[in-house]
Amino acid sequence: MSTRPDGSRGQTRRLALFGTRGVVGRCRDFTHEALRDWGWPRADGQEPWGEPPGELVEDVLLLVSEIVTNACLHAGGPQELALHQDAERLRIEVADADPSAPHRRATGDLAQPGGHGLIILERLARRWGSEPRGTGKVVWAEVPVPPR
Repeated sequence: MSTRPDGSRGQTRRLALFGTRGVVGRCRDFTHEALRDWGWPRADGQEPWGEPPGELVEDVLLLVSEIVTNACLHAGGPQELALHQDAERLRIEVADADPSAPHRRATGDLAQPGGHGLIILERLARRWGSEPRGTGKVVWAEVPVPPR
Protein backbone atom coordinates (compact mmCIF):
# COMPACT_ATOMS: atom_id res chain seq x y z
CA MET A 1 0.00 0.00 0.00
CA SER A 2 1.14 3.52 -0.69
CA THR A 3 -0.25 6.95 0.05
CA ARG A 4 -0.41 9.43 -2.84
CA PRO A 5 0.10 13.18 -2.47
CA ASP A 6 -3.70 13.65 -2.56
CA GLY A 7 -4.00 11.40 0.51
CA SER A 8 -5.58 8.41 -1.24
CA ARG A 9 -4.23 4.95 -0.48
CA GLY A 10 -3.67 2.28 -3.04
CA GLN A 11 -1.14 0.59 -5.26
CA THR A 12 1.06 2.28 -7.85
CA ARG A 13 3.18 0.90 -10.66
CA ARG A 14 5.50 2.95 -12.86
CA LEU A 15 7.22 2.20 -16.16
CA ALA A 16 10.05 4.47 -17.38
CA LEU A 17 9.89 4.95 -21.14
CA PHE A 18 12.76 7.28 -22.10
CA GLY A 19 14.02 6.23 -25.54
CA THR A 20 12.07 2.97 -25.48
CA ARG A 21 11.02 1.30 -28.73
CA GLY A 22 7.63 -0.35 -29.14
CA VAL A 23 6.20 1.74 -26.33
CA VAL A 24 2.51 1.17 -27.08
CA GLY A 25 2.80 -2.61 -26.87
CA ARG A 26 5.12 -2.42 -23.88
CA CYS A 27 2.67 -0.14 -22.04
CA ARG A 28 -0.28 -2.41 -22.84
CA ASP A 29 1.61 -5.47 -21.58
CA PHE A 30 2.72 -3.63 -18.42
CA THR A 31 -0.86 -2.50 -17.77
CA HIS A 32 -2.34 -5.94 -18.43
CA GLU A 33 0.12 -7.50 -15.98
CA ALA A 34 -0.70 -4.90 -13.30
CA LEU A 35 -4.45 -5.42 -13.72
CA ARG A 36 -4.01 -9.19 -13.49
CA ASP A 37 -1.93 -8.82 -10.33
CA TRP A 38 -4.58 -6.52 -8.86
CA GLY A 39 -7.34 -9.08 -9.49
CA TRP A 40 -9.10 -7.57 -12.51
CA PRO A 41 -10.98 -9.99 -14.82
CA ARG A 42 -8.93 -11.45 -17.64
CA ALA A 43 -9.46 -10.00 -21.10
CA ASP A 44 -9.97 -13.50 -22.51
CA GLY A 45 -13.07 -14.02 -20.37
CA GLN A 46 -11.69 -16.82 -18.20
CA GLU A 47 -12.60 -15.12 -14.92
CA PRO A 48 -15.97 -15.93 -13.31
CA TRP A 49 -17.03 -12.31 -12.81
CA GLY A 50 -17.40 -9.28 -15.03
CA GLU A 51 -20.21 -8.36 -17.40
CA PRO A 52 -19.09 -9.20 -20.02
CA PRO A 53 -15.85 -10.75 -18.76
CA GLY A 54 -12.84 -8.54 -19.29
CA GLU A 55 -14.64 -5.69 -21.04
CA LEU A 56 -13.32 -3.11 -18.58
CA VAL A 57 -9.80 -4.51 -18.99
CA GLU A 58 -10.07 -4.03 -22.76
CA ASP A 59 -11.27 -0.46 -22.20
CA VAL A 60 -8.28 0.25 -19.95
CA LEU A 61 -5.85 -1.21 -22.49
CA LEU A 62 -7.41 0.92 -25.23
CA LEU A 63 -7.13 4.05 -23.06
CA VAL A 64 -3.45 3.31 -22.40
CA SER A 65 -2.86 2.75 -26.13
CA GLU A 66 -4.54 6.03 -27.08
CA ILE A 67 -2.77 8.18 -24.48
CA VAL A 68 0.64 6.66 -25.26
CA THR A 69 0.07 6.96 -29.02
CA ASN A 70 -0.89 10.62 -28.63
CA ALA A 71 2.35 11.21 -26.70
CA CYS A 72 4.28 9.52 -29.53
CA LEU A 73 2.56 11.53 -32.26
CA HIS A 74 2.29 14.95 -30.63
CA ALA A 75 4.74 15.20 -27.72
CA GLY A 76 8.01 13.55 -28.74
CA GLY A 77 7.12 10.28 -27.01
CA PRO A 78 6.09 9.30 -23.50
CA GLN A 79 8.52 9.48 -20.61
CA GLU A 80 6.63 7.42 -18.04
CA LEU A 81 3.45 5.41 -17.58
CA ALA A 82 2.04 5.33 -14.05
CA LEU A 83 -0.93 3.28 -12.87
CA HIS A 84 -2.54 3.97 -9.51
CA GLN A 85 -5.40 1.90 -8.14
CA ASP A 86 -7.30 2.64 -4.96
CA ALA A 87 -10.59 1.15 -3.73
CA GLU A 88 -12.70 3.12 -6.22
CA ARG A 89 -10.68 3.97 -9.31
CA LEU A 90 -7.76 3.22 -11.57
CA ARG A 91 -5.85 6.29 -12.70
CA ILE A 92 -3.68 6.03 -15.82
CA GLU A 93 -0.99 8.72 -16.19
CA VAL A 94 1.33 9.25 -19.15
CA ALA A 95 4.06 11.88 -18.73
CA ASP A 96 5.73 13.58 -21.68
CA ALA A 97 8.05 16.56 -22.30
CA ASP A 98 5.56 18.78 -24.16
CA PRO A 99 3.81 21.32 -21.91
CA SER A 100 0.92 21.83 -24.36
CA ALA A 101 -2.40 20.39 -23.21
CA PRO A 102 -4.06 17.99 -25.64
CA HIS A 103 -6.80 19.49 -27.76
CA ARG A 104 -9.37 17.95 -30.04
CA ARG A 105 -8.85 18.40 -33.74
CA ALA A 106 -11.71 19.54 -35.89
CA THR A 107 -14.09 16.66 -36.32
CA GLY A 108 -13.50 15.04 -39.66
CA ASP A 109 -14.89 11.84 -41.09
CA LEU A 110 -15.39 9.53 -38.11
CA ALA A 111 -15.16 6.55 -40.46
CA GLN A 112 -11.53 7.42 -41.32
CA PRO A 113 -8.64 6.29 -39.13
CA GLY A 114 -6.74 8.78 -37.00
CA GLY A 115 -7.67 11.80 -34.95
CA HIS A 116 -10.10 10.05 -32.62
CA GLY A 117 -7.93 9.52 -29.52
CA LEU A 118 -9.53 12.22 -27.38
CA ILE A 119 -13.01 11.13 -28.44
CA ILE A 120 -12.14 7.63 -27.21
CA LEU A 121 -10.88 9.07 -23.91
CA GLU A 122 -14.12 11.01 -23.46
CA ARG A 123 -16.23 7.93 -24.10
CA LEU A 124 -14.33 5.32 -22.08
CA ALA A 125 -12.93 7.25 -19.11
CA ARG A 126 -15.03 8.39 -16.18
CA ARG A 127 -12.79 11.48 -16.11
CA TRP A 128 -9.69 12.56 -17.98
CA GLY A 129 -7.46 15.60 -18.29
CA SER A 130 -3.93 16.91 -18.26
CA GLU A 131 -1.82 18.83 -15.79
CA PRO A 132 1.61 20.43 -15.93
CA ARG A 133 4.50 18.44 -14.52
CA GLY A 134 8.04 19.75 -14.58
CA THR A 135 8.71 21.13 -18.05
CA GLY A 136 6.08 18.86 -19.63
CA LYS A 137 2.70 17.46 -18.68
CA VAL A 138 0.82 14.38 -17.59
CA VAL A 139 -2.27 13.21 -19.45
CA TRP A 140 -4.47 11.10 -17.19
CA ALA A 141 -7.66 9.08 -17.35
CA GLU A 142 -9.70 7.41 -14.61
CA VAL A 143 -11.99 4.40 -14.72
CA PRO A 144 -13.91 2.68 -11.93
CA VAL A 145 -12.42 -0.42 -10.32
CA PRO A 146 -14.57 -3.49 -11.06
CA PRO A 147 -16.65 -4.91 -8.21
CA ARG A 148 -15.13 -7.84 -6.34
